[in-house]
Amino acid sequence: MPTILVVDDDPAIREMIGLALKQNGFDITEAGDVMEARRSMNSKTPDLILLDWMLPGQSGFDFARALRRDASHGQIPIIMLTARDEEADKIAALETGADDYVSKPFSVSELIARIKAVLRRTTGELTDSLLQVADLQLDPVSHRVRMDDAPVELA
Repeated sequence: MPTILVVDDDPAIREMIGLALKQNGFDITEAGDVMEARRSMNSKTPDLILLDWMLPGQSGFDFARALRRDASHGQIPIIMLTARDEEADKIAALETGADDYVSKPFSVSELIARIKAVLRRTTGELTDSLLQVADLQLDPVSHRVRMDDAPVELA
């Protein structure tokens, strides 16, 4: 079960997102600011971070930039979730290292779909595509292995 860290200073938004994520099979942790997010990440590394841009203290934008330079947390996917909806803001966030950008107000269904899409891209989840290395083929749909076009029996 993937863990999502929701970083937003609005408790109502955290609660709404948390409920939707739990209903869709995610484990969640919450933080109201960057300091709380860092403490949470030090105890359990999340699989993805939903990050508000405008936070008290350090901004989510600056936190995302710092995370990308952090050796231990730099590969965690980040989805910016913010009321800032100008094209320049979206471009800046994506160029800073955010994997996606969702503007408030947002559809919870779309947010869940975007989370799943980012996790598929970043966790190396298998697809239905045939995998091949040299003469070895693996078909993830039929669960069959072939070598030089001949079936391979696995014990």
